[in-house]
Amino acid sequence: MFDTKVALIVRDDLASWQRLNVAAFLATGIAAAAPDALGLPYLDAAGTPYGNMLGQPILIFQADLHGLQSAHKAAVQGHLTIIPYVFSMFSTGHDEANRQAFLAEDPGNLNLVGLGLRGPKKAVDKAIKRLSLHP
Repeated sequence: MFDTKVALIVRDDLASWQRLNVAAFLATGIAAAAPDALGLPYLDAAGTPYGNMLGQPILIFQADLHGLQSAHKAAVQGHLTIIPYVFSMFSTGHDEANRQAFLAEDPGNLNLVGLGLRGPKKAVDKAIKRLSLHP
């Protein structure tokens, strides 16, 4: 049905509000990185217009830090679209500060709390191998 796959991975030791916040930010990152994946705007029977959404399913997984780092490594090797969220971004208040927090991370040991991935199905499947769906 779809040649691509979208997966969000959130860290399993986060509070519920953090998991939801990370998933929301990752989803917006995927939409921004892949505008071609957006469907058309919605219209209800009364003619009220609504916004558009991603035109394909988004699967949400959970992982510990090691699982996120492994998925990240596979995503880089698979040349996937990668949207990162690191722990230090919880303490920032705006986008520029988020980018600075991410830039300060050790690229070989990112303190990831979330990843958004999009790309060919097989490459995404390889990155999320052994991860469990979020309950």
